[in-house]
Amino acid sequence: MAARGRPWGPVVGAVALVLLALVLGHGAFSGGSAGSSSTPTSHVTVVAASLPAEARQTLALIDSGGPFPYDQDGVVFENREGLLPDHDTGYYHEYTVSTPGSPDRGARRIITGSAGELYYTGDHYRSFERISP
Repeated sequence: MAARGRPWGPVVGAVALVLLALVLGHGAFSGGSAGSSSTPTSHVTVVAASLPAEARQTLALIDSGGPFPYDQDGVVFENREGLLPDHDTGYYHEYTVSTPGSPDRGARRIITGSAGELYYTGDHYRSFERISP
């Protein structure tokens, strides 16, 4: 329902559809139980090359097996938020992505899955993007 002279009308409609999809799909999974390979319905994919330089450095460390700068790197990620596909405990591991200027580890992490999948969070597990090569 775009009015003449309002070129942003279609944009408003598209934004409304995206918001509706996020509300309806937030945290939803397409079936499965513990140990299954269900996938979130509202999952975003990001190309590794578009991640921050520090995330690409962490990916290189993961690929080479370390050494990692933080003792917590490589610990089990329990997916308590339920935003990643459901798997048994021990399936996911987390690695710190350095945040320049942060006095601690910061909020950025890369999560690895046992089947080789990779996820990035820049907001300490509130959202995830699946990393594609």
